[in-house]
Parts: sequence; C-alpha cells; structure tokens
Amino acid sequence: SWQGGTIDDRIVHELNTTVPTASFAGKIDASQTCKQLYESLMAAHASRDRVIKNCIAQTSAVVKSLREEREKNLDDLTLLKQLRKEQTKLKWMQSELNVEEVVNDRSWKVFNERCRIHFKPPKNE
Repeated sequence: SWQGGTIDDRIVHELNTTVPTASFAGKIDASQTCKQLYESLMAAHASRDRVIKNCIAQTSAVVKSLREEREKNLDDLTLLKQLRKEQTKLKWMQSELNVEEVVNDRSWKVFNERCRIHFKPPKNE
C-alpha cells in the first residue's frame, strides 16, 4: 500500500530529536540540521507528488481508451468491469493527492516550529 507519510514521519521524528528547543540551541548546529531536513522534505514531497501525478496520468489514459472501447462494444461486460476498476483506481489516486497535502502541511508545521529561528528557506519556495 501507499506509504506517503513514512518519510515525513521519519523527518518529523528527526526534527523533534535533533533540533532542540531554543534553550539548547547552542549545543548543535541547528541551522545546518534544519537546512538538511528542509532539503529532505522538499525532495520527498516533490518525488511523491511526481509519482502520484504520473500514476494519475497513466490511469487516466487507460480509462479514456477503455471508455472509447466501451462505446463501440456496449454489450461487453468484461470491458465494463475493467473500466469500473480503473475508474475506482483513478479516484483513489486522486484522493491520495489530498492525503499528501495534509501530510505535507503537518510536516511543514513541525519544521517551522522547530526551525524558523535557525533556518530561512529560500524565498521562491
């Protein structure tokens, strides 16, 4: 099954364990740690987004071609079953994008709580 949140969970855990609260800030190089975690989060989100959108594009193409087949063969129940299955898969993938958004928001919230005093992300993000 799709494990979107696990990378974020790991990064959030790392934020909580390696980026101390402000009172301990002198003990480690928090800004370097935050920069690395920022880059990890950006990369993880971008690659998951790309994978999901790629799957959506491929499945959409399959649905489209099955629809066209179906219009030529209205009696073909196997075709109908296949079309329904692909449509369900497509809906699931689209809802997965929404799940991603929630996961991303949660991760950035923790990131900002822990890192805002140590690291300023580049403006264009």
